[in-house]
Amino acid sequence: MSGLAAVMLLFPGSILEPLWRLNPRAHEGFAAMGWRAVILMAVVCVACGTTALGLRRRKRWGYWTALAILAINLAGDTANAAIAHDWRSLLGLPIGAAMMMYLFIKRNAFVP
Repeated sequence: MSGLAAVMLLFPGSILEPLWRLNPRAHEGFAAMGWRAVILMAVVCVACGTTALGLRRRKRWGYWTALAILAINLAGDTANAAIAHDWRSLLGLPIGAAMMMYLFIKRNAFVP
């Protein structure tokens, strides 16, 4: 999704533009950031892709990176709910917690 967001920000008014209706506040926020939003979304995309590769290869760094990304996401969802009163973001909390729990349970599968 972060890669898609970066592409949508790079090519405003494209055929993908209607997708912003799913989260118009995100579009407004990213538009206000300008080109920095494209870089941010590209960095997030690369981080998620690299982490997925590390998890796929069962590397210890993939495990820790995944936990870090999930923790950051949980903190962001919580802040979104508390500060912006976007209660929909609370849906991500049990999902992120379940993913972290799975990683904790399977932590021995990741070799150093």
